[in-house]
Amino acid sequence: MPQSQRLSLAQARKLVLLSQGFSRVGAFGRGKKGTLAAINHLGYIQIDTISVIERAHHHTLWSRVPFYRQRYLNELQESRQVFEYWSHAAAYLPIEHYRFSLPRKSAILNGEKHWYQVDEKVLKQVLGRVAAEGPMQSKDFDSAQKMKTGWGEFKIAKRALEQLFMRGELMIKRRVGFQKVYDLTERVLASDVDQTMPSEEEHLRHLIFSYLRSNGLGTPAQMGHLLKGIKPKLRDACLALAENGELEILEVDGKGYFALPSFESVLAQRLSKTQIKILSPFDNLLIQRDRTRDLFGFDYQIECYVTASKRKYGYFVLPILWGRQFAGRMDAKIERKTGELKVLKLYVENVKIDEFFAAFYPALQNFCEFNGGKTVAIGDVIHR
Repeated sequence: MPQSQRLSLAQARKLVLLSQGFSRVGAFGRGKKGTLAAINHLGYIQIDTISVIERAHHHTLWSRVPFYRQRYLNELQESRQVFEYWSHAAAYLPIEHYRFSLPRKSAILNGEKHWYQVDEKVLKQVLGRVAAEGPMQSKDFDSAQKMKTGWGEFKIAKRALEQLFMRGELMIKRRVGFQKVYDLTERVLASDVDQTMPSEEEHLRHLIFSYLRSNGLGTPAQMGHLLKGIKPKLRDACLALAENGELEILEVDGKGYFALPSFESVLAQRLSKTQIKILSPFDNLLIQRDRTRDLFGFDYQIECYVTASKRKYGYFVLPILWGRQFAGRMDAKIERKTGELKVLKLYVENVKIDEFFAAFYPALQNFCEFNGGKTVAIGDVIHR
């Protein structure tokens, strides 16, 4: 077993933030090129439906890419440079990672359950219509065909399209608004995309190295976040890679992590101590809540799925990163008819409030503009 190297919490935080692209303004570049570079480096951008402010996939990219525009994701998808599939959740992924989606697709095609099962006869009918008629949305099917579930009513066709997508027989060609447009995989995927099934070793290496490139350090459990049955294999693979020098073992605050050998050169980069980032709850930096608490001392939970009476902070609370620490959170919504960004509650934590507001106001104004807003209204301010 190779010896571990100790990093302080401050060093670990710096390594994580640098690896996430927060080293300087425009770390990935600007505009559409910067958007693609960010997706390629981060490995995925989580898609979410909640729209009390701009949706999470746009928010995450805006936080890192100057001059980001919402249309870029559709343009990159239609030009076949990114694709949609399941990471730990629904996500935009680099097209170079396509072959690593194949193990999951194969498992679902061979009977592994995703969310629900759909009758094979229905799947064949839906696939046949897409093959004959071209790209289709769920609304293009007979809306009278519905079935009752615990989640309410869903079109049978909508479920079939989703199942065919998860099996790899369909891909999402583009979105119209937020609605998916499906087509046959062979008509969406460019002919030069590698479609060879990765071996188990290749798949494990992909999970390990893509995670560490974008996150700086990590544990096997973090690398396999929400993936079934893979964590013991990731642990064995990480130990073997550490033995042959392809990974380093780090100790941070008594916990063990793996990192790339290049971690020291990453730490040598400069990191702003003053920039403020208002982040999405689904941002890559903090999607794993236990990791955020361990490394940053920031205890965060999204509460939109919690009963209103049990919420501690609010419905859709956004973490606020100030330099190298989380300095608060705010419950916000955009009123699209009036253009007013409402900060219902703002929590400022463990920092001097005057210094915080000097940096926060310009960031808040930029955030308002990103959301298509014109004015900002701040409600309760709680300083702790």
